[in-house]
Amino acid sequence: MDWSQAEDVAQAACGTTHTLFLTKEGKMYACGNNDHGQLGHDTETLPNKRPQLLVSLENYIITGVSCGTAHSLALTNWGQVFSWGSNAVGQLGHDTENGRQPTPRMIKAIGAKHVVQIASGQYHCLALTNNGELYAWGSNSYGQLGIGTTNEKVPIPTLVQSLAGVPIAFIACGGNHSFAVSKSGAIFGWGKNTFGQLGLNDLNSRCYPTQLRTLRSLGVRYISCGDDFSVFLTNEGGVFTCGAGTFGQLGHGSCSNEILPRKVFELMGSKITQIACGRRHTLAFVPSRGKIYGFGLSGVGQLGIGMLGNFNTPQIVRGPWFKTDFEPSGCDETQITVSRIFSGGDQCFVSVLGNEESADFRVYDARTQILSLSPEMGKELAKIEPDQTVELDLISSVETIFKSLACMNGSLLLPNDEHFCCTSKHHGVDMVAAEEAFDQIRKIERESIRQVIRDSIESDLLGALTPSPADVETLRIYLLLPLYHEFINPKHYQKLHTPFSQSVLKLSKNAYEIVVNWWATQSKEYFERMVENFKSVILYIINFKLPRVVGSTNKQEVRYDPHLATMLDIIAILYWVNHNRRTHKLPYEQFHINEIDDLVDIRQDYIRWTTDTNSVTFSLCNYPFIFNAAAKTLLLQTDQMLQMYQAMQSAATVNLFSMLCSPVPSAASQYIVLNVTRENIVQDTIRELSHYAASDLKKPIKIKFCGEEAEDAGGVRKEFFMLLLRDILDPKYGMFKSFDDSRTIWFTEDYFDSDDSMFALIGILCGLAIYNFTIIALPFPLALYKKLLGEEVNMQDLKDLAPMVANSMQNILDYDGSDLEEVFDLSFTITRDYFGEIQTIPLKPNGENIRLTQSNKQEFVQLYIDYVFNKSVEKSFRQFHAGFMRVCGGSVLKLFKAHELMSMVVGNEEYDWVALEENAEYKNGYKSSDQAIRWFWEVFHEMPLEEKKKFLLFLTGCDRIPIMGMKAIKIYIQPTPDDKFLPVAHTCFNLLDLPQYQTKEKLKYKLLQAIQQTQGFSLV
Repeated sequence: MDWSQAEDVAQAACGTTHTLFLTKEGKMYACGNNDHGQLGHDTETLPNKRPQLLVSLENYIITGVSCGTAHSLALTNWGQVFSWGSNAVGQLGHDTENGRQPTPRMIKAIGAKHVVQIASGQYHCLALTNNGELYAWGSNSYGQLGIGTTNEKVPIPTLVQSLAGVPIAFIACGGNHSFAVSKSGAIFGWGKNTFGQLGLNDLNSRCYPTQLRTLRSLGVRYISCGDDFSVFLTNEGGVFTCGAGTFGQLGHGSCSNEILPRKVFELMGSKITQIACGRRHTLAFVPSRGKIYGFGLSGVGQLGIGMLGNFNTPQIVRGPWFKTDFEPSGCDETQITVSRIFSGGDQCFVSVLGNEESADFRVYDARTQILSLSPEMGKELAKIEPDQTVELDLISSVETIFKSLACMNGSLLLPNDEHFCCTSKHHGVDMVAAEEAFDQIRKIERESIRQVIRDSIESDLLGALTPSPADVETLRIYLLLPLYHEFINPKHYQKLHTPFSQSVLKLSKNAYEIVVNWWATQSKEYFERMVENFKSVILYIINFKLPRVVGSTNKQEVRYDPHLATMLDIIAILYWVNHNRRTHKLPYEQFHINEIDDLVDIRQDYIRWTTDTNSVTFSLCNYPFIFNAAAKTLLLQTDQMLQMYQAMQSAATVNLFSMLCSPVPSAASQYIVLNVTRENIVQDTIRELSHYAASDLKKPIKIKFCGEEAEDAGGVRKEFFMLLLRDILDPKYGMFKSFDDSRTIWFTEDYFDSDDSMFALIGILCGLAIYNFTIIALPFPLALYKKLLGEEVNMQDLKDLAPMVANSMQNILDYDGSDLEEVFDLSFTITRDYFGEIQTIPLKPNGENIRLTQSNKQEFVQLYIDYVFNKSVEKSFRQFHAGFMRVCGGSVLKLFKAHELMSMVVGNEEYDWVALEENAEYKNGYKSSDQAIRWFWEVFHEMPLEEKKKFLLFLTGCDRIPIMGMKAIKIYIQPTPDDKFLPVAHTCFNLLDLPQYQTKEKLKYKLLQAIQQTQGFSLV
């Protein structure tokens, strides 16, 4: 081009009949048709055929230009937008009735915003601001503004609400359609679609942004549109086109339209870095060859290939940069390189340079992008001294970012485009960088900055969260916000924790699923911190916001509080995520709020909960995971009193609450007394229990062995349970099958005794053990308790019962060879030894004829597990369950998990020997500082684990510890004078008679001798 400024052109924008040039210094020139004032010259007399300077914009630095059919837009480095030219359908955004505006005028409506990108269609415009808002104005005849179709023309820039929160990276306009591309490559299109130019696989125009899902995984970076077609440039340098193909502008070798984006095959194998579209033609640049290709309409030579006509496959554009293959390139010094290509209307421009790199449209200029948070910005903020002056730019950036959902969702993403294609499995956030950035924010010393961040999050950011957001990318905020350090402070709960939690609880099903999936994949520290933060709010509310219980000094009454309910709901979600979705699970104890039974009257809460038949009352019992063992045991005792009270409440209506607080009622009705003989303990127990109604079984038991004097202070009861169980589990009854490799028992499949009451008896015993807080040695696996509580049994349960079998099943699941049938050679059956003969039982109808294959192996393993735990033991378990429910049929069971219920029955092995020593009491002259006592504990702590367990059995009658933990075992030690004797245990009272031995060695010898001789109870 023979024009003095041609060297300096940075951008060219082409309208239908006019062109704007922008120089590197930010000056604007215009030429072409000026019928509507679209050139923006002050005087009408300037010649139009040469580019003339726009004098009115001389004092501004222009960074972007865009042209419509007969209007023009310019963007300044301050983010202001000027418009001029035709205003027939409001495309200038000035809200005046003026049909034309011959000189540039600032668009006031978005004057206060900082715009970073502009785009124009024929008669409509888009502007993207630095806080991620997208504004649209002008013609809306096809819905191309994305704001619905209420108005044909919109003369004022209007926010495109439905893209709120999406971090937009690029915007583009076609003739009457629009596109926005998110940071991670989601494409939204809207407007005219009569030729399929939106690529949505149909021809219906859209008046709201609609996601183009087919291209999502390809990582589209740049879009250029003609009048009725669209061209997409992907991250790999591939080109896809769709829409009207009448003139060959899609480049597919035909003139048909495409309603789905289709790859231009002729351009495959070469990386494209730039694309540009005119009304009906397309250009593409291949830097490796230095060639530009064109296709589409060339009626006035707009393809630059030296021929007129239409071309439906890419043709080489002939220009001074074009090398023919046989020209020796070595001698040519003045090699011309393409810098950028521009196209629009029916004209094209190419800016060329000496030997620099040409532009790559796939790489965004930082100035065109919305603001985002980075660890570097965090560091910069943390460095600021408390009294240092702060740049206003920095403060306003911080405020913009923390107020904007879009900015936050586009922040702290994985490097090198790894964040592309955001899905429920891939959130794209660089969690390491995010932790670092929020860690720096925590260190900010300058109060005003801390305040700005907190206000922005509380006032704007949380308020912008919606139940059904536009896209997956808008959900990243739910990963980032919990990192904000103010979540640690429960005082802010009304402005921070509650709004955050409520927006999670209100999310639509899909969005909610995605958020919980993302949480499930986070590190243990992240997840633990979330749980702890919300727990601290629950404690804070209970401590400071609930009313005191009448007549109690320190306990609060549980009342409905919307914030408390929300916090408990969010913890319930985290609890569910932890146990159902996470691979690295937090222990159950992490969710316990240990202080709860000190702060709240949970017994009163429990009673309210059990009497509430239609479950509408707010109660902590609906969130049983917050109760620790102590609290649950207290509730069990409450339930026991409640049930007994209901059993005894026949005529007189006693006040329940007074009963909770009053001393013990009459003794007669207080206990179940069982008179049994040692010789015939099973039959006696069945007989004695049959005298009692189910409601009585909740009462504590007292045992009387015939002909023995011992008063039952607990020890006789322990012995009774031990003897009875040893008898029932005896192989002579054949009720249970024992598994040696796991040391557990399970119901026998073919127990054919006509008397089912034996299983019911064991069920009752199990229940009695719970209600009497006595640990019994019942070697069932966890699966039993899962079944009692209606939890699913799984592979882990098979491992607990029969590790060898489980191993074989796992081998089947893990084997992925195609020869599975030959290797395992199994059908859907199970074999068993039935009194010496081998029986084959089908796992499903016709199972013996169904072979085990790769496709059905999952089902086979499921059916196998189901057979072992459910089908084969249906009858006996039903009896056991009925017996158990006779005792434990109340609501209280809903509060327990299987492992807790198991601990209630058989105790656990979480020993804490130091606690045992700390809890010990000394009587009748012993003190903790006495030599004998000091020796005793030294000897005890030196013993191996097995010996310690034997000591526990010797002293308390049981070698496992109750659910409440070691602190629930209190032992007493008293001296006896004669040191010739062994130490003696009074099992009922956990009392040890320890003679005052003269040496540590003697003490050790005698103590070990005493423990070895024990088997069960020696009642002294």
